[in-house]
Amino acid sequence: MANLLTAWFSSGDTLRSRSVSDVVLSGVLDLPVPPPRVVADWERDARSILGTEPGNVECLSLARTRARWPALSACVTAMSGWMRMQGMADVLTASDMALMACRGARYHHDGVQYGGSAFCNLFLGEDWGLDLHFATTGHRIPLIHGTAVIFDTCQPHAVVPRGSSVFDAAQFPSGLNCTQVFLTWELSIEQACLASRLKADFNTPLATASPPNEAQVWLNGAEAVVCADSGRWRLARCASSP
Repeated sequence: MANLLTAWFSSGDTLRSRSVSDVVLSGVLDLPVPPPRVVADWERDARSILGTEPGNVECLSLARTRARWPALSACVTAMSGWMRMQGMADVLTASDMALMACRGARYHHDGVQYGGSAFCNLFLGEDWGLDLHFATTGHRIPLIHGTAVIFDTCQPHAVVPRGSSVFDAAQFPSGLNCTQVFLTWELSIEQACLASRLKADFNTPLATASPPNEAQVWLNGAEAVVCADSGRWRLARCASSP
């Protein structure tokens, strides 16, 4: 029997359920190249914020990048145009934008905090030989300058060396220049055009269990977590057992 994933997320004052989409939209956009001083800003701030431990994803200063790189607006325009081609016109206008950085990323999902959203990412840096890998669906997106991707926040994903299917911190030594910087938007998956494009179904029926009291991702009717090294789903009660 196929594994059935269900996302429980807050929608206003209620908790809704939905299917977890296995659709990943991606493309490569023609973007301006960031000037060296902006890249130096990113690298300095990323090392300060991320430290020496790879695998985390953290925010950079969007305001400073906007001030030092006016062409950033052209990146947003390019992303908006690509989304119109995907049948999602004007979706970005209702979403906040952030600037993020990582030196690799452990396998994780963001369904507990962002279960009502899809992520929309636009990668601004160079090709450091890394992939955005989705462990459950098998999608593998090479991260190069201009890579655009939209995906369900509940899908386990990681940034790993090209071709790899595991996260290993030893593959990201402190001297390795591999910081990925990207713009990201949280898109409400309840928007009809986005739900349709990702094939998300809402208010999924319960087979046996009662609904939870808080946001969760379920695997076959029970709360599940993701292995940070492999991206495999495990039942939460098993992962917490001694």
